[in-house]
Amino acid sequence: MRPQLQRLVPLLFVFLSLFLCVSSGQTREAWKSGWGNVEGDVNPDQGVLAFDDAMALLHTIKPAAAPWWNFDKKSGILGTSAYYAKEVFFLLFMNGPPQQELLTTNPQPKKLGHSLSQAVDLLEEAAAQKNPDAIFTLAEMNFYGNYTHPRNYSESFRRYHELATLNGNASAQHMVGFMHATGIGGAVKQDQSKAMLYYTLGAEGGDVRSEMAVAYRHSAGISTPRNCDEAVHFYKAAAEKAIAYMRSGPPGGHSMPRESYNIADDQGGVYGEGASTSSSGPNAKVASAQSDAFSSLDDVFEYMDLQARKGDARATFNLAKLNYDGARTLKRDLPAAKKRFLELARMYWTKDGKINANVSPTTEKLAAKAAGYLGRMFLRGEGMPQSFEIARTWFRRGMELGDALSQYSMGIMYLKGLGVPQDAVKAAELFGAAADQDLAVAQVRLGALFLDQGDIAIAAKYFELAARHGHLEAFYYLAEMTNNGIARTKSCPLAATYYKIVAEKAELVSTSFPEANEAYANGDLETALVSYMMAAEQGFEVAQANVAYLLDQVKPRFTLDSLVPFMKQKPSLASDAFLALVYWTRSAEQKNVDAMVKMGDYYLMGLGTHPDSEKAVACYTAAAETMRSAQAMWNLGWMHENGIGIDQDFHLAKRHYDLALETNPREAYLPVILALYKLRIRSWWNTFTNGNIKSIQEEPVVKKQWTLSEWLNAFLEAELAGWDEYEPDDFDDTHTAGDDYYGDGYHGDDIDSDILESLIILALSGALAFLLYYRTQRQRRQEEERRQQQEQQQQLNQGMPVQQQQAEGQPPPDRGLFPNPNDPDFMNWVAGGVGH
Repeated sequence: MRPQLQRLVPLLFVFLSLFLCVSSGQTREAWKSGWGNVEGDVNPDQGVLAFDDAMALLHTIKPAAAPWWNFDKKSGILGTSAYYAKEVFFLLFMNGPPQQELLTTNPQPKKLGHSLSQAVDLLEEAAAQKNPDAIFTLAEMNFYGNYTHPRNYSESFRRYHELATLNGNASAQHMVGFMHATGIGGAVKQDQSKAMLYYTLGAEGGDVRSEMAVAYRHSAGISTPRNCDEAVHFYKAAAEKAIAYMRSGPPGGHSMPRESYNIADDQGGVYGEGASTSSSGPNAKVASAQSDAFSSLDDVFEYMDLQARKGDARATFNLAKLNYDGARTLKRDLPAAKKRFLELARMYWTKDGKINANVSPTTEKLAAKAAGYLGRMFLRGEGMPQSFEIARTWFRRGMELGDALSQYSMGIMYLKGLGVPQDAVKAAELFGAAADQDLAVAQVRLGALFLDQGDIAIAAKYFELAARHGHLEAFYYLAEMTNNGIARTKSCPLAATYYKIVAEKAELVSTSFPEANEAYANGDLETALVSYMMAAEQGFEVAQANVAYLLDQVKPRFTLDSLVPFMKQKPSLASDAFLALVYWTRSAEQKNVDAMVKMGDYYLMGLGTHPDSEKAVACYTAAAETMRSAQAMWNLGWMHENGIGIDQDFHLAKRHYDLALETNPREAYLPVILALYKLRIRSWWNTFTNGNIKSIQEEPVVKKQWTLSEWLNAFLEAELAGWDEYEPDDFDDTHTAGDDYYGDGYHGDDIDSDILESLIILALSGALAFLLYYRTQRQRRQEEERRQQQEQQQQLNQGMPVQQQQAEGQPPPDRGLFPNPNDPDFMNWVAGGVGH
């Protein structure tokens, strides 16, 4: 027996080892899940060390490179050829770039790299010690795919929920609410009530994204009754954070660049070029093939650089301004901006400050603006060391030529005592001079000074003037005054609108639009979609339209799989269609006309919902009533023609087709003409067969009688409309309405002078017409008098009695020196009495 027991010892040892391995694995999993852990077993110091080691490893991981097929269209022959060669290749052989299923978790986990795997193990070890930073980092890695970690929405939800429960982290509460609101990746079932709960908890904890989300839901009535007071409360909290961020910057405050763009506009809109509201009708960009409307930014930039090298002052200023402000596809280049502004200033001033001879008025005006920007860059330390002394020198040069930006900036220096003695009175004078030139920031500062002095009415006027240019701080002051009923009628809806504008203008405070735009440009649609979706939950209309567009465009309209019947068909994600409809609806409620039309399409085709043609008609009607969407009018005409969702009526169908053509005469011409041909044939057949459908009836055309004043008004309106449709060069010296500084107004003087010339010509033409009319009437009157005299002379020669002439009511003819026959001395004259 003893030898047999000795042989069993190794087997018992193997079983014991297996038992210990399984037990340790289960224990490790339990610790990872946070189960069975008691507070007394937590070692915070160990968690901190593990977290620090993990972050050191993560910082060594290089970001994932963009797919090889993602590159933009370049300028030049080679760049353009490569771009279109890539497009043709995918169209013929791959049928579009590889499409990924968005908002889903990969069921087969991706194998992690060595460094990433070690970092994840350390983070999980730290998370087991209840380290909040480690838990949050794991949640972010699984949600966003940071450090090349594969996305796992279920794991990210578990980690966010763990952190929110652990210490009430406001950011984690916001993310839990976001995932409940969207059901992203199937990590959790959509539950708007829970989303509202966690958003509210995050907002109470001070998370600005949650504040905006809760405010938007109270304003729009999403998962809660509409409550304007609650909307104002949370929008006000978000707006105060935006104002605090802006004022925390260098002198003049942080810049608030706009990063929210409608990505569908890159393709001409939701329905493509010419069919979408954003690219048709009055919004269509009409230009010749030689203009920059069809040029890339690189081509325009190169052309302006060439003109600047030739000494063109306007091209130099435009190039400097573009480098200073940056653009959607062009990063700010402050050293280049300084170089260009300095080149322009040297066209007017020498290095010692003397004025050059024979300087044109245009160069003088542009040099003054360049001086203002150079002073601003030195004042704020943008691209160079901060220097109040040099800034003051440039501002004084600009002020000598009446530059508004120089006046305002010098006022800031006096107001804050930056390099000069503090003098609020002098600052107010300079602000007033700049405000008189319609400089928005100066109007705000002057309004704030009046508000401090208690002159609320004048302050409100200056805030309203600045709000015309979209200035953030002006809207904040108006929101405060409207919310508290100061010098204005207290209005909760208007106050909520103002606070919402302020919060949304500070995009850097609450959104990740730059990251979303970059991800979309690199072809990372999932990252772009998630970032846009988070902004959409906060109420950004542009983000809502972008989310709906991405969910609508995940797959190509016509693919090889759909054309070949025996190819394997991939099931569509119903949740994606439902989410797309949700965000189309929210965007439409914020007056996006194309989104209204898209809503109608979804209801008509039953995408994400049950088919409902009546709701489709309601959506198309709402879009058509804006008189901006030819697509909506055409759709209504088609539904009237076929009796879908509405009574069949050929006459109303023709009316809507005609309205579509009138709204968009260029792009809608062919489809409307073809539809009208078909409609007339159907209407003729309906009339011929005595059908019960109302056929087309010609409507009488009433010709309006124009008065002179109506004609003049129509002429002037047409003249102004012509100038509105004038397309300036994309880099002319003009500014958008949202510019915080000023509109340069170079072309405004030309427009005013041309209108004045037109009025003078019109007045001279009217005077000439009046003189011709007066001369014609005078000649006619003289001719009439001459004719009457001839008739009277003929009657006298025929011997007609004078009494008969008088009886007929005709006056006796004028006989000059000879007496009238009725005169008593007439007989004496006949007998020669005149000589007696």
